[in-house]
Amino acid sequence: MSFQVVPVWQQVTPALEQELLAFWQRNNAIATAERAATRARQAVCVGRDADGAICAVGTAVLRTLPRLRQPTYYYRQFFDAAHRGLGQAIPFANRAKAILQAYNAGLARPESLGMLIEVENRQLSGHFQMVHESQTGYGFIGYSPRGLVLRVSWFDGAVLQAPAPVQRRPSRPTVRTDAPRLRSAAPA
Repeated sequence: MSFQVVPVWQQVTPALEQELLAFWQRNNAIATAERAATRARQAVCVGRDADGAICAVGTAVLRTLPRLRQPTYYYRQFFDAAHRGLGQAIPFANRAKAILQAYNAGLARPESLGMLIEVENRQLSGHFQMVHESQTGYGFIGYSPRGLVLRVSWFDGAVLQAPAPVQRRPSRPTVRTDAPRLRSAAPA
């Protein structure tokens, strides 16, 4: 069961947004309409089945991980249940990468150097164990705060940018464990 991949990056119309909202709702994929609307505006490409209905979507949002300090697109994709497990995930992600790479190649200064994925699917995470997967083009870079594998695939010809500033968290008061403890005075 194949489908047509349609590029939509930076071209999401209100009609397409409504189609994506209905797709995610039909699949119980995104908890709230507000989050779904935000995600719809991040669509890179959609998969359309033989009837023209959306059966897959890839989305991207610009992120700079503190350790990388280089801009990447945080990429997600979702397939309708009927289109899962058919060998379409990697070709679809590769098509999304080509769309984003071409977009950045047309900019005076690329806004992103590649695609970052957080592998939520346990089956995929267990299958791809190599540090660099030649089949996918993604390399392991660590684990997310949720404990999931993070992988990145750099755009062809990507050149490092000046490191992004490190975003520091507000410092917490330091508690010394070797300092004498003060006791409150006993009531008189």
